[in-house]
Amino acid sequence: MEFTKLLEERRSIRAFDPEKHVTAEQIQEIVQAAIQAPSWKNSQTGRYYCVMSEEMVEKVSRECLPEMNQAKAENASLIVTTFVHNHAGFQKDGTPDNELGNGWGCYDLGLQNENLILKAKELGYGTLIMGLRAGDKLREILSIPETETVMAVIAIGKAAEEPARPKRKDVEDIVRFY
Repeated sequence: MEFTKLLEERRSIRAFDPEKHVTAEQIQEIVQAAIQAPSWKNSQTGRYYCVMSEEMVEKVSRECLPEMNQAKAENASLIVTTFVHNHAGFQKDGTPDNELGNGWGCYDLGLQNENLILKAKELGYGTLIMGLRAGDKLREILSIPETETVMAVIAIGKAAEEPARPKRKDVEDIVRFY
């Protein structure tokens, strides 16, 4: 798919087809695209916990997502994204490189997640990034180490809807030239 078209057609999907599921091989291909993103000092701190079985998807959804997101994640696989904290944006002795500290881990993971959702779209899948989640419960259920910061849950599956494109700001509204 041509890049500009990919950007313009990608949407947040809130209804997934119960008859079509993403495979583990496709998730691997999608995560492979995610890890191509740049990261602070090539630290590559993003991590992905892929919830594929119906039983685990239902458990994670019920116990870790607010009710409003449970319905939106129905019939999807779930990818929990994390990053290793105190690494990106830090010196080897543990001191932060600048005032953002672990903000660089968030930034790097955001870059990776953008690649992830775009690759999913290219492969014919829809995604929904959900920031409202019970991080401690996800950590418990998925055995996520304390050294990682839980960021988001991404629902991924075949879209059962075609949402309209939301209005975007004009370039002139957000850019300054000096």
